[in-house]
Amino acid sequence: MSRVSKTAGCAIALVFAVGVAHASEVTPPADIAKAGKITYCAEFGNPPLGFYDENQVLGGLDVDIGTEIGKRMGVKVEWKETAFSAIIPALLAKQCDAILSQLFDKPQRREVVDFTNYMYSSQSLLVPKGNPKNVKGLEDLSGLKAAVDNGTTIQSLLEEQNKKFKEAGKPEVTVTVFPKDSDARQALQIGQVDVYGTTLETAAFFLQKAGQIFDIGGEPFAKIKTGIATRKGETEMHDAVQKAFESMKADGTYKKLLAKWGLEGDAIE
Repeated sequence: MSRVSKTAGCAIALVFAVGVAHASEVTPPADIAKAGKITYCAEFGNPPLGFYDENQVLGGLDVDIGTEIGKRMGVKVEWKETAFSAIIPALLAKQCDAILSQLFDKPQRREVVDFTNYMYSSQSLLVPKGNPKNVKGLEDLSGLKAAVDNGTTIQSLLEEQNKKFKEAGKPEVTVTVFPKDSDARQALQIGQVDVYGTTLETAAFFLQKAGQIFDIGGEPFAKIKTGIATRKGETEMHDAVQKAFESMKADGTYKKLLAKWGLEGDAIE
């Protein structure tokens, strides 16, 4: 998700096993082959990337891509649900093999992880139906209340916007930080806040599912590449993920998965 890891919190001790081993198309690193599985750290609750549906079944584009990568390596897939603010520390502590959770590719992150970019993402502002506060962008949030997921890029953008408001002598936006993206969205839905800051992908999903409740305030902004992260310098792991993803692009699987989740516009070359 549109996110920046700020503090090391605790990973949620919950692991999901998905799928069975297949014939390997991509040679995995020796430790992955020995374990017979690849484990991803992810935060769920940000549809349509990674979330539980109404039947509590895990799905989304990230889940499908991660499962397909495991299939091409010939190993099982496990998901370790992790608070987003702790997701990079969890990877560095070797609690998982990779992060697949709409993690934005930023220079400061490249100091500690390597990326395989798999889509573009943007930021947006979800508002109540009819946009009663006439929100068209971050500059319209002075004096309003906003909800965000902890450790996200939109949280950082709002902090930067508050500096601008303070310099201009304007009331700052009151930012309420939630431990999960779904909690931030709920705060908007029950009227605790005026705006829910999230990625365009998640905002569009909720607009499609609950257009009678929500609108999107203004145009999307802060477009950026989103990637699968592996530990810096672990070349075998990075190369295996990259090769598996490139094979998905080559045989058309990547485009099919984007179309499945209505994210064709986020395709990366």
